[in-house]
Amino acid sequence: MVRGMLALTVLLFACLQAEAGRGACGGSVACPVPGGDYRIVVPAGEAKGAYVYFHGYMGSAEDQMRQTTLVDTVLAHHLAFVALDGYQGSWSVRGGPEKSRDDLAYLRHVLADLGRSHSFRPANTLIGGFSLGASMAWYAACDEGGRFAGMLTFSGVFWDPLPRPTDCTAALPPMIHVHGRADGTFPLAGRAIGASHHQGDTFKSIALYRQRAACDAPVPRRPLVADLDCTVASGCRRGDSMLCLHAGGHVVRVSDLDAALTALGYPVAR
Repeated sequence: MVRGMLALTVLLFACLQAEAGRGACGGSVACPVPGGDYRIVVPAGEAKGAYVYFHGYMGSAEDQMRQTTLVDTVLAHHLAFVALDGYQGSWSVRGGPEKSRDDLAYLRHVLADLGRSHSFRPANTLIGGFSLGASMAWYAACDEGGRFAGMLTFSGVFWDPLPRPTDCTAALPPMIHVHGRADGTFPLAGRAIGASHHQGDTFKSIALYRQRAACDAPVPRRPLVADLDCTVASGCRRGDSMLCLHAGGHVVRVSDLDAALTALGYPVAR
């Protein structure tokens, strides 16, 4: 009995030490979790949720926080901006060339930490990203869709070979994907990366997602912003699936981010 109490005391002391060593984090101070760290900035007043964001290839959470127009747009929608940090600037997506870290396990640690530190839950957590980071978000939704209230991605989808619909959870969240027709870095049809890897086709990825989510056939929709060409598939298990195309290239446009967050149920603070 005494030995058991002593072991429990040691364990609690170790946990308290770890929490104390963590210190206050946020903004310019990284929040450590097993496998890496992340950065977070919260809006003034009450946060309605969080937008958890995977950066593009060779980016970082620190660099992402410097993109103030993107961050400020998210904050204006009552959402905390959570910048995930890839291992050495990259993400280990299935089918991709990088195989250095279990990024889905890392993501689960981040989500658990967000729940402990900020009380963010699946009902108010969005997942998203850009380019290779968008691909990472797609695989996160495929594997862990029930952990998210929605997905908003830019310029990146699955890699070849695409998952089978049944490889993904049936609890896929509502989603909006934005992509440029002139994107040469991650083209709509994908492209070869070296001799052994190939980015996936956007339209096939969208069709797979909609099939697994049990959506109705897609129909044109009034654009979120004037120069976006959007189709929406409704009737999905958890909410609409939308694909929006613009004439530009490999980019996240703040106007698209702003409109899409509103469409996902997070309007700008008034």
